[in-house]
Amino acid sequence: MTQQVAPPVQGGLNPPSVEASRTPALEVRNLRKTFRDRRSEVHVLDDLALQVQPGEFVSIIGPSGSGKSTLFHIIGGLTAPDSGSVFMDGRDVTGKKGLIAYMPQQPALFPWRTVEDNVLLPEELRGTQKAVARANARRWMERAGLAGFEKAYPHTLSGGMQQRAAFLRALMSPQEVMCLDEPFSALDALTRSDMQRWLLDIWEETRRSVLMITHHIEEALLLSDSIYILSARPGAILKRIEVPFPRPRREEILLDPSFITLKTEISAMMREEQQERGQ
Repeated sequence: MTQQVAPPVQGGLNPPSVEASRTPALEVRNLRKTFRDRRSEVHVLDDLALQVQPGEFVSIIGPSGSGKSTLFHIIGGLTAPDSGSVFMDGRDVTGKKGLIAYMPQQPALFPWRTVEDNVLLPEELRGTQKAVARANARRWMERAGLAGFEKAYPHTLSGGMQQRAAFLRALMSPQEVMCLDEPFSALDALTRSDMQRWLLDIWEETRRSVLMITHHIEEALLLSDSIYILSARPGAILKRIEVPFPRPRREEILLDPSFITLKTEISAMMREEQQERGQ
């Protein structure tokens, strides 16, 4: 599937686009990936291309099995593409590891380390003075509502608190680009809503470049500057959406008629794609 490139428009559904005047923090160019074994092959990604501009929050929405996690593995250098490239700040970094801050679906905190020691791990690994690392960790933990839990162990925290600690660990990594792989998928609806509000506040303060995978259309519209809609396998970009709602955003926007209309359009497009592919 060949991606059509067109100039961006303000809001609504439009073809994938690029901003030639800026160097993207992350750019994926025409990725293809097929997994093969002796009996079969699975074509996972097909000519997939996208961009994340500096300080931009971008989400990817697509059906299960459309190659979203494979995309993250390629961006992170864990899986080699059959063809295509990954660029960061204009440099080809295809196959290189350690260049993104990654937050998986599960918190993946080390159970033998305290919450504080989990959060400060990135600074510890890059040799930051221990006192400075702890001060930075405690500052962010207080900001995240984790003050008083510095010496607690992960198993004593709620799911939402564990996710906050995991996000802070990614936030304290030196990499500019953060990749969030369905970070709230395991949380109940109320906790998820709380985490979305919290993430909005933290992102507004830090303005890191973020690429997030989610199945949740409302979540993508609430958090993102732009959204890529991924087709069913093999994953290719169907549409790029510029989210038209001004920042800062709050939960009240979920009730805005224009928000509901755009959500309905995206949902209908995804259903149509699945029906066309017989899924």
